[in-house]
Amino acid sequence: MFVRSRVQFHRRACRLSVALLIGSVCAMPVAQAQTYPDRPVSVIVGFAPGGATDILARLVTKVMADDLGQSFVVENRAGANSNIGVDYVYRQKSDGYTVHAGSISNAINHTLYKNLRFDFPNDFQPIGMMASMANVLVVHPDRPYRSVEDLIAYAKAHPGEVTCASAGVGSSIHMSCELFKLQTETDILHVPYRGSGPAVVDLVGGQVDIMFDNLPSVISHIRADKLIPLAVTTAQRQVSLPNIPTFMETGLDDFVVEAWFGLSVVQGTPQDRIEVLSGALNHALKNPELIEAFEQNGFLMPPQPNTPQTYHDYVREETKLWGDVVEKAGVIAQ
Repeated sequence: MFVRSRVQFHRRACRLSVALLIGSVCAMPVAQAQTYPDRPVSVIVGFAPGGATDILARLVTKVMADDLGQSFVVENRAGANSNIGVDYVYRQKSDGYTVHAGSISNAINHTLYKNLRFDFPNDFQPIGMMASMANVLVVHPDRPYRSVEDLIAYAKAHPGEVTCASAGVGSSIHMSCELFKLQTETDILHVPYRGSGPAVVDLVGGQVDIMFDNLPSVISHIRADKLIPLAVTTAQRQVSLPNIPTFMETGLDDFVVEAWFGLSVVQGTPQDRIEVLSGALNHALKNPELIEAFEQNGFLMPPQPNTPQTYHDYVREETKLWGDVVEKAGVIAQ
């Protein structure tokens, strides 16, 4: 289901005209850039420092700032699976000076949380996708499992004993764990944190057993042998971890999760400012240093064309897809 949905999206995106790509995405209106932004832009991340959303937002907006000649200041407003940060942006002026660095969590939250004051797909205007990436199942080195098969066998023999950390209820990290539990019929205890950073600290310290984390958040710990990777959640193996199998290779054919990240602003933001931000984003994604940073950290470039409209369509598609998963898993927001 996940693979088919994403392949269809990518095919539709690729059929859009080259003229749209050149005219809407690659061009950066110089006259507009000179008048906007004329003061620092706040970039709100709804998770704690150190997680994938935070890492990516800082990498991308630093290059955007250099291109536009204006500071982009990243602020972390963690809580409620990024809803605290979204709510903050929702209450700001629609002038383009407060940008939301969002993720797959926003699509999940739409169904997971019943009393949000905002409707993310309708109350925010997309700028574009920043990147996508794999989640990777990592375990503490002292634990007795070295493969997905080992973990399944251990979890079935010790129901309720294996602990699975996440960046918060409803995050792609959490939902990866829930899908794993559903498909393997295992009883694993979910332990939510206020962001990936503090969760990884406890995982490295041995306070929890496993985690389906975003690859950039843990790749340095994997390289330092502080965490052991068992499998990646994407349909293909990752260049940065070529020897680590996909879950499909381990026998879980339907287990595919691809995390994604993008920028948006509150509804009502002037279209010309959205175009400036979209142009700066796509120009930044061509920066050689940023491309190298993506490769080192496990981020994947978004499909082209990467426009506000293609990102808008993708968010809506993912919102429906993850709404179905939330309901089947019976996940309850805390």
